[in-house]
Amino acid sequence: MTMERQESLFIKYKLIRARSVEICSPLQVEDYVVQPIEDVSPPKWHLAHTTWFFETLILKPNIKNYQFYNEKYNYIFNSYYESLGERIMRVDRGNLSRPTVNEVLHFREVIDENMEIFLTDSVDDKILDLIEVGLNHEQQHQELLITDIKYILGHNPLFPSYKLEYDKSLDQFAKIIEPTYIKVPSKNYSVGNSKSDFHYDNEESEHQIFLNEFRFSDMLVTNEEYIHFISDKGYKRHELWLSDGWDWVRRNNIKSPLYWHLIDKKFYEYTLTNGLQKINPDAPVTHISFYEADAFARWKNQRLLTEFEWEVAVKKYIMELDYNLSNFQDNNLFHPLARRESSYQLIGDVWEWTNSAYLSYPGYKRPKGALGEYNGKFMSSQMVLRGGSCATPIDHFRVSYRNFYQPDKRWQFTGIRLASDN
Repeated sequence: MTMERQESLFIKYKLIRARSVEICSPLQVEDYVVQPIEDVSPPKWHLAHTTWFFETLILKPNIKNYQFYNEKYNYIFNSYYESLGERIMRVDRGNLSRPTVNEVLHFREVIDENMEIFLTDSVDDKILDLIEVGLNHEQQHQELLITDIKYILGHNPLFPSYKLEYDKSLDQFAKIIEPTYIKVPSKNYSVGNSKSDFHYDNEESEHQIFLNEFRFSDMLVTNEEYIHFISDKGYKRHELWLSDGWDWVRRNNIKSPLYWHLIDKKFYEYTLTNGLQKINPDAPVTHISFYEADAFARWKNQRLLTEFEWEVAVKKYIMELDYNLSNFQDNNLFHPLARRESSYQLIGDVWEWTNSAYLSYPGYKRPKGALGEYNGKFMSSQMVLRGGSCATPIDHFRVSYRNFYQPDKRWQFTGIRLASDN
């Protein structure tokens, strides 16, 4: 069984590694190095960091007398693993004109060759588990590649489009713009993950939680609804905002979602595939902060779901058809779609902000070593998002998946689902 798993993982390894390079293939060489803000890493750095992960955590500890491709790479391509040595400041990743893009691509090729050789011999399940972490780690960085590329190109005054072909028929789904609210009764529910299939430590473990009766919208908040919020002076009414959110709005002069531009009294937005275009009023609003999502919900006299309510809603009400109609990274659209008939939009399109702080589940124990730095040490001052987005690989997503960001972040594909208590 271990050899079957090993062979399956190696096939998956080659596909995932090739996909990262494919995502970057439409870029010009100058695009690979840009870092407009601290949150955004240059595409070249993502390609190198994901390769550093396999070399440092798998090849070096398990191959006798292994020689690093370049010992200095540990300093420039380590992200936040304190246990693995010193590293450059995150904000300095854009200063790395060297190694060149070609050198990084060669680094990837060499490590891939070494991994192939390494996997010709039988390895134990513990190493295979680590390889699986590395593959999911790379898929996370594929999502970051897409969102970071969008920030890089979307803040270029020329608004260049990112040219990757996609099936334009995906944009032709029926539009249903009137939401309905689905009631979930009060009772105990199971949340979390205790399965043997891959999942992150912060999803463990499955446990019971009591939920009071609530209702949730069967669709995401649309651009048209959000424009009404703006028109009603939503960004100027302090009573709608959390204190930190109101400070954030005033300090940064926030007036609309990220990538929105008011031109001749009409809103346009930057998209990867079409550059600057008129906003589709029926598509889900995206690239908003938790502060904006919370203020919008308050404006509607409603609220956001908690992460547990979201998980229960999916487990109780999602249909197989939702997966068939879901909009994940695999569509190569990289933009949320208007609601599809018979879909609740609970998965794909946009990550949904929840009203849950990112905290550990009962009985959580942070793993030892470098992997203990993967999730556990970030359980402070962050909010949970659920559902995946148009930048998430579909085979990377799970219902128990917990994403998390600080409440002011909005360069990811983030959106809103409303809920209420009656």
